[in-house]
Amino acid sequence: MLVLAFDTATPAVTAALHDGGQVLAEHTTIDARRHGELLVPTIQHVLAEADAALRDVTAVVAGSGPGPYTGLRVGLMTAQGFATTLGVPAYGICTLDAVAYGSGLAEPFLVATDARRKEVFWARYADMRTRLDGPFVDRPADVPVDGLPVVGAGAGLYTEILGESDAPPYPYAGALAALAAERLAQGTPLDPPRPIYLRRPDAVVPGAPKRVTA
Repeated sequence: MLVLAFDTATPAVTAALHDGGQVLAEHTTIDARRHGELLVPTIQHVLAEADAALRDVTAVVAGSGPGPYTGLRVGLMTAQGFATTLGVPAYGICTLDAVAYGSGLAEPFLVATDARRKEVFWARYADMRTRLDGPFVDRPADVPVDGLPVVGAGAGLYTEILGESDAPPYPYAGALAALAAERLAQGTPLDPPRPIYLRRPDAVVPGAPKRVTA
């Protein structure tokens, strides 16, 4: 098994390789505006660090969001392109699941990431592997924290509402790859690489021009 995993649903452009036993290489750049420019070089970086070739990859995994439309599409389209070229399966895993897995928590908690527009994407977990509810998009004040710890970048942005967290803020690809490898080894079905959209994209096709009357 050699899993190539990456995520572009947050400002973290992150990629990793996992051999079924451990993370062989991982690289992350925080840059919300350069997903398309940075992803392929990041993948090349982890392949070189692990002394592996793209043809050695047996599965491709991308974070499926929720996240901003443009960044999210970069990762998912890249996963589909690689899978077609290599003749290997491509999968999608909820980005919030990767944040949860990276937290290592064994008790109930929430994950919240930045959804922009003064909102967060969030979900509730029983532990690092088990999502109970979500994902949703809401204003921070409308998230039912109920005294639970909150991990993810959303907590860092709205600490006065969601509380502080020492857990990793982003869905680092090492955690995404490890989660995927674990599920594949257990025979747990994985979803196809399809985006999780919780609202419409910011860019829309213009409507017909209005008629001008004298």
